[in-house]
Parts: sequence; structure tokens; C-alpha cells
Amino acid sequence: MKSLRYYLDTNMLVFILLNTDEINYKVSALLKESSAILYASSVAVKELLLLFRLGKLRTRLYKSGKDILIGLQDYNIEIVYFNQRHLATYSSLHITENHKDMNDHSIIAQAISDKITLISSDHTFEKYTPQGLNFIYNKR
Repeated sequence: MKSLRYYLDTNMLVFILLNTDEINYKVSALLKESSAILYASSVAVKELLLLFRLGKLRTRLYKSGKDILIGLQDYNIEIVYFNQRHLATYSSLHITENHKDMNDHSIIAQAISDKITLISSDHTFEKYTPQGLNFIYNKR
């Protein structure tokens, strides 16, 4: 059986941790597959922790940043650290019009480098498919 590997963008991590209904049924089915392996870029996790620290990620379940990291483990989401190979892809990534988010660029570069499909609710990511991004859009 072939494993299905997915990087989850920051918005997807929020939806999963808060157990919201923001994940559409097709994406939810993919994530629940027994062979699905879920990853989060360390860049996305940093964004997630910042949202929590700024009070923009409100939850009763997670009282600290450490709790958030434990939550990711509870959902079997493996953190993959941004490295030199990812940075090389980042350095050659063509930035699409009106998309200036450096964290998004890093997450996209990491998914391209690792040849792992990226799932996000940000439709802008689709513009990077000609550069090698395998992308699934989570339409809310």
C-alpha cells in the first residue's frame, strides 16, 4: 500500500487543532486515510505558535505553546525542520504576483523540495504548481 504524504499549511493546523468544520469533506477523507502521513513545516509551526502567543488562536484545550506541540503529536503530525535544501529551493522560487508572504514561500519551497503534496485553504498556492508544487486546495 502506497503511503499518502501531506504537508499541512498553518491554516490547516489551526483547523485540526481547534477541531473546526473548516476542512471540506474531500480533504478530511484524505487526512483520515490509514496510510496518510501528515507533516508540518517548522515554519508553519512557528506561525501557529505566534498566533497562540498573540491571542489569535483561542482554545480552552491548549494552555501553552508546549500544549500546542503536544497537540500536533496527538494528531500524529510530524514536524519537518526547514533546512539547507529547502533554502536552496526557496532561493530560486519565482514569487507570484501579489504574494509577498515569506513564510508561505518557505512552506511552498519545502513541499516542492520534499516532493510532498501541500494542503492549504490559501488558493494563492495554486499559482506555484508550475514550479513543481503538488497542491490540494481546501475549499471552506
